[in-house]
Amino acid sequence: MPASAPPPSVDPTTLRPAPLGLADLGGALRFGLAQFRAIPLLSMGFALLFVAIGALLFGILEFGAIAPMSLSLAGGFMLVGPILLAGFFGVSDKLRKGRNPGFGDIWSGFRQMPRGGWVVSFVCGLLFLIWITDAGILYGFMVGREPIGFLRLLQIEQMVLDYAGYSAIMGGLLAFILFAVSAFSIPLIYDGRATLVSGVVASVRAVFGRFGVMMCWAFLLAAVIMGSIMALPLLLVSLPVMAYASRDLYFRVFPEA
Repeated sequence: MPASAPPPSVDPTTLRPAPLGLADLGGALRFGLAQFRAIPLLSMGFALLFVAIGALLFGILEFGAIAPMSLSLAGGFMLVGPILLAGFFGVSDKLRKGRNPGFGDIWSGFRQMPRGGWVVSFVCGLLFLIWITDAGILYGFMVGREPIGFLRLLQIEQMVLDYAGYSAIMGGLLAFILFAVSAFSIPLIYDGRATLVSGVVASVRAVFGRFGVMMCWAFLLAAVIMGSIMALPLLLVSLPVMAYASRDLYFRVFPEA
C-alpha cells in the first residue's frame, strides 16, 4: 500500500489483543532465529549498516575520551529501533509467503509504511535526541572532563557505574513510554489495520493488558540489543533475529483475520 494511501476502515474487533504467555515469547524467538537462518546474508547485510554507524560513533567517543557515553548510545538505540522495523517487515513478510526476499524488499518495506508510522518514528527520534542531550548533561556533572577511553572503561570505576545507573533510571521512563506506544502501533499501522490513534491505543492496551509478559519481552529485547551494541559484531545477528521475532509476536497478539 503506498504511503499516501489512507488506511482501510478499521474493524475494532481486530484490535483486541489475544492472550499471551511466556511460551509465546519462546515461540517468537524461535521464529526469528528460523527466519534469520533462512536469509542470513540479507539479514546481516541490512544490519551491517547500523553496525557501521555504531562503529563510527564509538570511534568518535574514543577519540574524545568519553567512552562511558557509549552506554547511553546503546540505551538510546532502543528508542530509535522502531524506525528500522519497516525494512525487516518487508523481508519477513515475503519470506512468510514462501518467496525469496532481496534487498529491494527492504526498501519496499519502508515505502509501504503509511504516514502514521512515520509520525511514530519521528516521535522516537525526538525522544532519542532528548535522551542523548540529558545523558550528556548528566555525564558532564558526574564524570566531567575526566578522559576515559574504552580500555579504561573495562576497569569498571565507581563514577562510571554511578553514571550508568542514574542514566538508566533517567532513560528507563522514556523507554517504557515509547515501548508501550510503539510496540504494536507500528506493525498495526504498517499493515493498514489501524490509524495512528487507534494503533497507539491498541498498543498501550496490549502492553498493559499483558503487563508481566510484555515487560519480560521488553527487558529481554533491551538486554540482547544493548549487549550486542557493546559487543558490536553481535548486532549483525541479534538485530534481525529480534526484529523478526517482534514481527511474529505482533501476529500472536493481534492475529490476522
